[in-house]
Amino acid sequence: MRAHASALSAIEARLKADGLPALEWYDVLLELETSGALRPRDLQAQLLLAQSNLSRLLDRMVAAGVVERRPCTEDRRGQLVAIRSAGRRLRRRMWPVYEGGINAGLADRLEDSKLAELAGLLEPLIEQRNDLDR
Repeated sequence: MRAHASALSAIEARLKADGLPALEWYDVLLELETSGALRPRDLQAQLLLAQSNLSRLLDRMVAAGVVERRPCTEDRRGQLVAIRSAGRRLRRRMWPVYEGGINAGLADRLEDSKLAELAGLLEPLIEQRNDLDR
């Protein structure tokens, strides 16, 4: 947990120094870019954010013009959230900073064999989490 918190803190500091938004923006943008338009509850489940936190985050992202809310044709009371072209550009600008933080936190500190071992140890945990989401 300390390694995770330290890595995220370093990445957040780099994003801020480069005038970029918080890392949670990247996560939302990536999910929307790969999954297409999603209902907020589905986005929430993918990102493991509290509903109130996600609502406020989406409000800020809509105001910034990187995502948009659309009516859901299947449920007139519902809505979908979709990435806009500005969101795709922002996510691409954020990635090198994020990647650099990952490398500084992991890849630059561990030998390739240790990285492969770590990935092997984490894979069953990720698969278990994916099974729980289904």
